[in-house]
Amino acid sequence: MTLPSALLLRTTAICGVLLLTQPSVALAQQTVAPEEGAEEADEIVITGSILSAQQDSIALKRNAPNLSDVAASDAVGRFPDQNAAAALSRLPAVAVQRDQGQERYIQVRGAPNRWTSVSIDGIPMVGVDEGGDTRAFRFDAIPAVLLSQMVINKSLTSDLQADAVVATIDLRTYSPMDRKGLHVSGDLGYGQMSLGGGEQRQGSLRLSWSNDNFGVVIGGSHYRRKQLTDNREVGAYDAKGPTEFDIRQYEIERWNNGLFGGVEFDPGNGLRLYAKAIFSEFNDNEQRNQYEFRLDRATGGTRTQDSGSLTGVPLRGSFNFGEYRNRNYIGTIGGDYDTGDGLTASLKLNYTKTENTSYLPLVQASTSGANNLSLNYDNSNPNFPIVTINGTFNQASMTSAGAYMIAARQKTVSDSYTAKLDVAKEMGDLTLSAGALYADRDIDGTLFSTSNLAMIGAQGAAVGQPFDINSYVTNRPWDTGFPLGVTFNYMDNVAMRRDIDTLLVRMQAAGLYNPALDTPASDRYAQREKTLAGYVMGKVESGALTAVGGIRVERYSMDNRGTVIAGGVATPLSYDRTKTDIFPSLNLKYAATDNLVLRLAGQRGVSRPAYGAIRVGASINDTNSPGTIGGGNPMLRPEYTWGADASIEYYLPGNGMISVAAFHRWVDNVLYQSQAVVSTDFYNFGGVDRSGYLLSGTYNGESGKLYGVEFNLLKQFDFLPGALDGLGFQGNVTLLDGSFDTPTEKDIAFQGMSKTIANASLFYEKYGISARVSYQWRSHWLDTLGGLGSGEYRQGYENLDVSLRYALTDNLTLFADLANLTDETYIAYQGTPATPTEVEQIGARYLFGVRFSF
Repeated sequence: MTLPSALLLRTTAICGVLLLTQPSVALAQQTVAPEEGAEEADEIVITGSILSAQQDSIALKRNAPNLSDVAASDAVGRFPDQNAAAALSRLPAVAVQRDQGQERYIQVRGAPNRWTSVSIDGIPMVGVDEGGDTRAFRFDAIPAVLLSQMVINKSLTSDLQADAVVATIDLRTYSPMDRKGLHVSGDLGYGQMSLGGGEQRQGSLRLSWSNDNFGVVIGGSHYRRKQLTDNREVGAYDAKGPTEFDIRQYEIERWNNGLFGGVEFDPGNGLRLYAKAIFSEFNDNEQRNQYEFRLDRATGGTRTQDSGSLTGVPLRGSFNFGEYRNRNYIGTIGGDYDTGDGLTASLKLNYTKTENTSYLPLVQASTSGANNLSLNYDNSNPNFPIVTINGTFNQASMTSAGAYMIAARQKTVSDSYTAKLDVAKEMGDLTLSAGALYADRDIDGTLFSTSNLAMIGAQGAAVGQPFDINSYVTNRPWDTGFPLGVTFNYMDNVAMRRDIDTLLVRMQAAGLYNPALDTPASDRYAQREKTLAGYVMGKVESGALTAVGGIRVERYSMDNRGTVIAGGVATPLSYDRTKTDIFPSLNLKYAATDNLVLRLAGQRGVSRPAYGAIRVGASINDTNSPGTIGGGNPMLRPEYTWGADASIEYYLPGNGMISVAAFHRWVDNVLYQSQAVVSTDFYNFGGVDRSGYLLSGTYNGESGKLYGVEFNLLKQFDFLPGALDGLGFQGNVTLLDGSFDTPTEKDIAFQGMSKTIANASLFYEKYGISARVSYQWRSHWLDTLGGLGSGEYRQGYENLDVSLRYALTDNLTLFADLANLTDETYIAYQGTPATPTEVEQIGARYLFGVRFSF
């Protein structure tokens, strides 16, 4: 953490203490809405300014039966947040995981992202990202403007899905009957990325109309950014120092589209019927320009950690114009019924399809012989190694005859049908609830496969299309913010991809390339999972005490199909499993005074393995000693947790709150990656006993524990005179710790857990001005687990954003969103920061525009 960052946090903490000493304070915080069936009558639609939104959110948190937090759409609109992940990261104990600087996943309470489940309007959703490697839901495909609220339930009630260890998040869509009459709202924005000057643009439009009985809403959104990403990587370190310098730059064009619509009918007899549809997509076109100085393959010279002088160093280039796509199709019909005498019922029927595809045709070629390089390097600053070429450097010197293409691709599709029924009966101080859920999901997936090679250099001439990789070198130098020590020009990746597509068609016709081998049979899987759940729950209100307790029963089944390849022979196998589990929960809320609320909660939850991790598909080598298996582990058990939560919430007169919350999770069967003895007869076919083979894949560890404390504060300085009373401050800090054990090692860190997460915002709102300076910081964390007790870490980083609004009229507002003003450098390292493995920077981004509402 840099000195300015430390000073900012220290100053923030001191200011917070001083603020707490003031006797007449109006505090506010963005927090929570009660879950379905809990305090629905108190739900408030947030449409006002920063302060009114925070006031309403506090009321929702106070009424909620469980420990929870919320972000409301209009409040989110005052942050420079484009997708749901960025918006959620403003809330207590939430950290964000970025890809190329763009928010993608969230982590609640420092836990692995798989421990947080997601629902949309109460319907459970799952992710199938990167070939089913994770069930974590991708938030970058969900534009924030589609939503009215984002609720983080940190303690569970029995009407919520049990597939959650630390939290379940409900993304709630807009209801047209929240506002009567015709309403039009939206925004238009345009800006730039500081690195490379790429454009940034966005637009959204929402139209709604309703009367007392009928409502309709339609809307859409678009966001696009063109950016450069500077990237430096080191392949590995050995006793002599770095083995290679990997210098990359990505030219990226990303865009999100969202369409949504809904109709509601309320005839006035307690019945409400509705239908909703959502389409959302994330698209990424990526051009890669990459060069690797392969230092450990030098023919002579010396190499150390800090410097080197080498001869005969091969230079390998890697290039592609690749595509990533993620799409969601969501349709829900349902109805709510209130008899008027305390009996309510809700029925929802949902279909969701999620598609995740990737195609990265990666072209590689190297220098050789006399074209290899003589160079010196200065690695005294390992984040920015400087390479100096001795003699003339010719970028167009790669050996075209040895050029080849790796057909990297994956496609995973999930089709899900869900039915959800909830019934509640209020009888004075007692409310009894019951419900059921049935989910039937088909997953047809492939891993991200890179096994099929096309020798385009050697075989291009054979089909009448010689391939010369050096012909694609342009005269345009890299636009980079990193020191290189050598000048590189961009490749024309688009033209290269066009020519390769044509070349592959010719090679396929000549029998020199078989696209069916892009994804081996052992990398494919077909699964069907079904969940049948039921719950009973009771809520008792007795004076200052509210108790909500219940039991949820879930019967889960998985039909798992795949292909195992041994000795070149493909054998189809299957593994089916059915398990019934019971998940109790209890939430206690005690209003000790008019302003002090105490909470205590306990629960049991589950987290099921990713689809790719439990796949049946595998590749077996019977000739090794012992034999080896690379593939899935269908015998994996789910992770189970017992959890406890407690909080103290102090609501100051007016609109204020200070809170402290603590939690502890005890987790069994923690998942991790390793190589170990199979110890099962599942792979014993063809007369071969493979129970003693080594399987490289995912395994269940033993026990783990995760615990932490959250501090949260917001204060409007309404005690200040005149114009200064428009100032306010919001901040939260979360302190975390935890580890898990395996049969051979103890106290292994959880992937993705930062021990400190902090958010702070200073805002001003008065005279039509709405301004906010937002700061985020998280400490370092373990990113990937490579062998027990070791892996790649991510260095902590800060993020500073500024959001400005000026209301020209009641209907028209100008805005400026300035993001990543610290121009963060994202660093990964192995062992210590002295041995970085990746350094990445995307630059700041600036967006200006207008918001309208009529």
